[in-house]
Amino acid sequence: MTEDRLLAGLAALAADAPDELFERVAARWVAVPSAVGELRVAWTGRGVAYVRGAEGFARAFRARFARPLLPAARPPLPAARPPAGLLPALRTGRSSGVRLDLDGLSAFRREVLEAARTIPRGEVRPHSWIAARLGRPTAARAVAAALADNPVPLLVPCHRVVGADGRPGEHVLGAAAGERLLLAEGVDLERLRRLTGQGVFYLASDTTGVVCFPTCHNARRITPAHRHGFRTLAQARAAGYRPCRTCRPAPAQGLVG
Repeated sequence: MTEDRLLAGLAALAADAPDELFERVAARWVAVPSAVGELRVAWTGRGVAYVRGAEGFARAFRARFARPLLPAARPPLPAARPPAGLLPALRTGRSSGVRLDLDGLSAFRREVLEAARTIPRGEVRPHSWIAARLGRPTAARAVAAALADNPVPLLVPCHRVVGADGRPGEHVLGAAAGERLLLAEGVDLERLRRLTGQGVFYLASDTTGVVCFPTCHNARRITPAHRHGFRTLAQARAAGYRPCRTCRPAPAQGLVG
């Protein structure tokens, strides 16, 4: 009789499951096209959690997210359609409207990924720019490490983050994929390599008195007759130039100034 009363009491507490219950306990995935080929994208009720190539996706997802009591601990299940906004974000390179599930990452890693997400399409920034933005100017290497295993590439455009020498680094989808993404966004990699080879990491305009990163849209408008290159931000400041308020150049770690 006691057991029956207990069961009756428990039954009385039952209620219809909320519509979003499935997303709370499981992840979905879908195959989508991108500038670097077909990708697998997994998401939970909180947002997109994982983006990788097709090969070994499910195994890699479980290895990355197999944490007790978290929605993404279960294998992702196939979905009929991608989450809202995903395809336009992949097509345009503008992902601010797509929610991300960065649960389980350290606060520093989340901050790094969110900072990288603000880099405009067609522009690049050094790791030290993110470090300075986070108030940790000497943490460029830690920033690089945080981006090395970016769970949501393209949506967090780690391909737009370069080394102190201005050259694109490794990418979670492969170095070739990172370069293809930059080229698709209109980044002139040959020009960037030429400038860095000449020791030029900042470009200034003598008509505006502003110094920028070379890929900043303001820098791309400087005509050759009014363009001046500098190795360090300190040199540009000493020459009377002020940092661009758009790209907010910061000293590149490893380069004095």
